[in-house]
Amino acid sequence: MKIDIDRLRRDIEDLGRIGRDENGGVTRPSFSTPDLEARAWLRARIEAAGLAYRVDGAGNIFGRLEGAGKPGSVSPAADARPAKTVMAGSHIDTVVNGGMFDGAAGVLAALECLRVIKDSGVRTALPLEVAAFTDEEGNLVGDFLGSRAFLGRLKRDFLEKELTSYGRPLKDILKRTEFTIESILNAHYAAPELEAYVELHIEQGPVLETEDVPIGIVSNIAGKHYRWCSFTGTASHAGTTPLELRQDAFLGLADFALRSTQLVATHHYGSMVTVGKILVMPGAFSIVPGQADFSFEFRSPSAETLKTLERVLFNMADDIAATRGLGFLSRIVDETKPVATSPRLTEMLRTECRKLDIPWLMMPSGAGHDAQILAEAADTGMIFIPSPDGISHSPKETVRWDDLEKGANLLLSALIKLAT
Repeated sequence: MKIDIDRLRRDIEDLGRIGRDENGGVTRPSFSTPDLEARAWLRARIEAAGLAYRVDGAGNIFGRLEGAGKPGSVSPAADARPAKTVMAGSHIDTVVNGGMFDGAAGVLAALECLRVIKDSGVRTALPLEVAAFTDEEGNLVGDFLGSRAFLGRLKRDFLEKELTSYGRPLKDILKRTEFTIESILNAHYAAPELEAYVELHIEQGPVLETEDVPIGIVSNIAGKHYRWCSFTGTASHAGTTPLELRQDAFLGLADFALRSTQLVATHHYGSMVTVGKILVMPGAFSIVPGQADFSFEFRSPSAETLKTLERVLFNMADDIAATRGLGFLSRIVDETKPVATSPRLTEMLRTECRKLDIPWLMMPSGAGHDAQILAEAADTGMIFIPSPDGISHSPKETVRWDDLEKGANLLLSALIKLAT
């Protein structure tokens, strides 16, 4: 049994046209007009495949293929608990000016697998579902809104108080949809119990291409810590304030960005630190910056290292502020824990690679994924396919179709194995 790569390619290219922006990328954040169009398109594809479509209160989309039942079941009364579900998927939302494979390849590969299984007439013992989780990219209120809602891991005050990236409350964004804060908080009540979750994804890095290996089997996923920070000083005239008397907020930020990077590179290799967005005020010629607001994140596969970095990095920021006569403030935006994927699933994926004669490489994931959240509730596994030139979150993001075919056929074999 094999997937139809031509059909899968058509699906990916069709979805990739929804939200195409003037810069040649895809801009499809959750609950935007393009996202709502993409949701309708995905529903049509799920129903055309003969799968049972449903959407939960967080906007997570599912297509279900029922199983034949657990062996040994005498009757529904004798076995009242529904069979656990084997799930595969990812997300269809994108970053601004992103690519058409991040997330979408995983959802549509899972859809293709279920379509092939159904069309073949094979009845697995356990039900299978394809899932498209809402706002994995964090354009609303932190990453993984959908998968966190699926597990009931969201707090009302977070959803009500945190502003979205649009600068508006989430409740305002939801007015154009069928969803509410309440429905998001209640989404987990409709969630099936999972036997396993498998996610196919582009690597988003250069390792597989460099090693010339078509498949990565993910061993662990890094945790991350997001903050919004500010150095505060005094705005003053650039021509009359001596350098030694300035309280330059931007220099505090520049010093912190350089020293934090040096510290992580020399003492915590394998972890990451990034300043991604900067807002300098008043932001004018001839004025020494009085405030520098910036996003700051650090990531690590080690929970212990994350705790160490939190302590050391923000002590460093306080020291820099004190030395330069500045103030320093920060608030947590979001954080996730590092997780290891399931040994059972990684071994099963290796076994299936051998059967399919596909080379593979065990590797960590520095990027976060919905699998990281679902690992709390079920065995999870991840399949990576190469990202040519290591590029993702970009209009230049692409895949080689034969790599995707190998990854999707591995996913197909894994789902059949898990659900049988």
